[in-house]
Amino acid sequence: MLAGCRFQAANALRPLTRTIVCRASNFYTDPSKNQDPGVSTSPDISPEQREILDRALRVDQAGEIAANWIYRGQFAVLGRDPQVGPLIQEMWNQEKLHLEVMDKLQLQHEVRPTLLSDVAKAAGFALGAATALMGKEAAMACTEAVETVIGEHYDDQLKDFELLPSSHPSIPLLRDVIKEFRDDELDHLDTAVEHHSQRAPAHALLSAVVGGGCKVAIELCKRF
Repeated sequence: MLAGCRFQAANALRPLTRTIVCRASNFYTDPSKNQDPGVSTSPDISPEQREILDRALRVDQAGEIAANWIYRGQFAVLGRDPQVGPLIQEMWNQEKLHLEVMDKLQLQHEVRPTLLSDVAKAAGFALGAATALMGKEAAMACTEAVETVIGEHYDDQLKDFELLPSSHPSIPLLRDVIKEFRDDELDHLDTAVEHHSQRAPAHALLSAVVGGGCKVAIELCKRF
């Protein structure tokens, strides 16, 4: 689907910034592609395959909702900080794009959204604000812990998606979107580490609590 795309790092800028010639998500954000079969149709697949697809998109949409509210909470506390305020805003902007695309994927494949979206918003904001109140390093530690779990989660999904038919154009495109978003999340992880996440007070405990909470949330949103 994206064989001709090239990804280039712009290391002279902030660590998470990449000059991207082509992104899979562009198929969902470019109005000229609205009628492309890859973004406007869903495959005729077995019930088992449909469950894989439904659970994946339900939890991914919920995860992007939570991520947006985590950054909203962090920005409410640290938005005026000249060091991390712009950084949080930039990562938040990427999460806004992720959520826009996930919302369109949910509609395209007629997936029931999670029943826990309001919980995801409240918990995400509380987590973001609470860790930001603990300091800049703790806010970055929160990002590090969340993105570690999400990167692993997306890798697991890509393995599951091998069971879906590549013959339908939406499936190769979906895989490319997930790979793109995984790489974005891992960029956020690297950025958090480079901005001293591991200097946060009780870093190991904070990471374990946040990461464990993310894993529980993933399992709940698959089902509800």
